[in-house]
Amino acid sequence: MADIQKRGGYTPRRVREQRAYRLVVTGGVAGAVGVVTLVLAVAGVIGAAIPVIALIVAAICLVLFRQTVSGR
Repeated sequence: MADIQKRGGYTPRRVREQRAYRLVVTGGVAGAVGVVTLVLAVAGVIGAAIPVIALIVAAICLVLFRQTVSGR
């Protein structure tokens, strides 16, 4: 009984919940920043690099969130 090993790739539920929460918060902030700066970029106040980067970060967070909460 001393040689019992954990399942490979097992992540505790609490860790998955924390990761999902962080991804939602980060993705939401990045999405909001992306939308606001996109409006400012269209108005000519700032360049287009910041909204593009923020929207890419939001999309990555969305993909990672869906992967985290999927029922494998």
